[in-house]
Amino acid sequence: MTTTQRRGFNDAITSFWSFAAPAYDQGCLQRWVYRPAQDEVIAQLKERGARAIADIACGTGILADRIQRELQPDEVYGLDMSDGMLAQARKRSDRVRWKSAPAEELPFQDGFLDAVVTTSAFHFFDQPAALAEFHRALAPGGMVAVTTMSPRRTFLPLHALSAGLGAPAHSPTEKEMRALFEAAGFIVAEQHRVRRPVWTPISDVITVGVKPA
Repeated sequence: MTTTQRRGFNDAITSFWSFAAPAYDQGCLQRWVYRPAQDEVIAQLKERGARAIADIACGTGILADRIQRELQPDEVYGLDMSDGMLAQARKRSDRVRWKSAPAEELPFQDGFLDAVVTTSAFHFFDQPAALAEFHRALAPGGMVAVTTMSPRRTFLPLHALSAGLGAPAHSPTEKEMRALFEAAGFIVAEQHRVRRPVWTPISDVITVGVKPA
């Protein structure tokens, strides 16, 4: 995808989620779709004791707010490109630092962060560019945790949404995620399917990488 195409895709995604922001916080949607992956990310952050954390494509800020309240690190940043999502996020918390920025251009100096996390959004990123940017912004020994939609068969709603927005979304396989992480300079420390009720049609994977010290 060219830079111009990527910019147009990002604009389309931003516009869609600004429109969808009011519905995003519905309890059943959060509980069954988003919370299991967020729980896994919280557990990884707690285990590693990160103090400066950025949630990329933070949406309405539910995960970033949970990180701040439950883990109480020194700094929590929530980044998104959707003004509608960030407006909802700012109502949720005044302790998280909310910023408008894409995953591929983080507003942090080299080595500034201890952890970068992103849930349920990686399929819309320029994946190699985003992981390279996460690596740049992380301190040596820093952690990245990414949850990705990883259906065992084609997930038609995702493909329909991405087609409507003018570009294909890509959900990498577990093997592809390992290759992407390693190409960006990370050591893969953990990878498994997100724990969900057996009846749910959603299937996703968490991959955790560490920037070598």
